Amino acid sequence: MAITYRPCGPSDSYFDKAMAEKRKKGIVKRGGWEIAKKVLKAIPIIGPVFIVAFAGHDIKKKGLVAGAVHVGLDATPVVGTAKNVVEIFTGDWIPDKADRNQASNEPPQPRPEGP
Repeated sequence: MAITYRPCGPSDSYFDKAMAEKRKKGIVKRGGWEIAKKVLKAIPIIGPVFIVAFAGHDIKKKGLVAGAVHVGLDATPVVGTAKNVVEIFTGDWIPDKADRNQASNEPPQPRPEGP
């Protein structure tokens, strides 16, 4: 059995391509305004002003508890900046009310029969 050397570098595996495609779709899927809000919230000095300004909208969109957690994380100086930078590429960590309701209303998948 021969061991082959593969140099470190950009990988062209299926997983890497799928993740890149998912990231690209996530960025394109959201509108420019959503990305602009994330960037504005991530700026350390003026970010808290935008967080307070959008707090009511976020709480209304996500629900009371989830919205309050979302705004609280955004308002925390280092954590909020890191969270918003990551969310620019991955999407929201805390789903909106409509997303949660849609996921819970889906019929359960049938379980495969075992041997």
